[in-house]
Amino acid sequence: MQSIKTVSEALIIFVKNPVLGKVKTRLAATVGKHRALLIYQQLLKHTHLITYQLSCQKHVFYSHFIPTLPNEWENQIYQKHLQTNTPDLGKRMADAFEQLLKTATKVLIIGSDCYQLNSNIIEQAFLQLDTHDIVLGTATDGGYYLLGMKQMHHLLFINKQWSTNTVANSTLADCEKLGLRYYLLPTLSDIDTYQDWQNKDKIER
Repeated sequence: MQSIKTVSEALIIFVKNPVLGKVKTRLAATVGKHRALLIYQQLLKHTHLITYQLSCQKHVFYSHFIPTLPNEWENQIYQKHLQTNTPDLGKRMADAFEQLLKTATKVLIIGSDCYQLNSNIIEQAFLQLDTHDIVLGTATDGGYYLLGMKQMHHLLFINKQWSTNTVANSTLADCEKLGLRYYLLPTLSDIDTYQDWQNKDKIER
C-alpha cells in the first residue's frame, strides 16, 4: 500500500476564472466589464507574485473550470483543483480545507482580491499557527482575506452572511465559542470598488 505523503504547510488560493462579465462585478458597474477584467487579471498576477517563492505547498482552486492553456499558475509550482460546485462559499472553503488537512499540518486560505497582502504576512500566518489554533486576517470591509487552521472547525464555515461586513466578527465569535486560540493579522483592504483600485498604490505594503 502506498503511504500518504504529509507536508507541513499548504496554501489554498481561491480564484475566479478570469471571464469577461464574471469577475469584479462591482467594479464593472463603474468602469465597465472589460476594465474590470483587466483589473482582476492584475490582481491575479499580484497574488502569483507574492506566493511564487513561498516554500509551502501551493494549491489553486478555480471557481468554474481548470484551464488547459498555459497561464500564470505554473503546473510545476501550483497544484490545480476545482472548487465544489455550490453557491455556498463556506461549503466550498470547508471542502478545500478538509481536502488539504488530510496531508498538511497547517493550512491557509487566501483569495485574489487583496493588493495589500504580501509574502511576509503569509509566512507570519504559518508561523503563528505554531502557537495558535486559528489565524485570521481581517479586511476593512468586515470580511477576511486570510484564514488558517491546523484542524477542521466546521462552525467557522456555516451560518455566515458571506460578502457582508459581519463575516469577520462572526468568525471570531465562533472561535470564542469553541475556545480556540486565535491570532489576528494586520487589517488590510480588499479591492472591491474603483476607489479601492485608485488608492492601491497609496497603501503601505
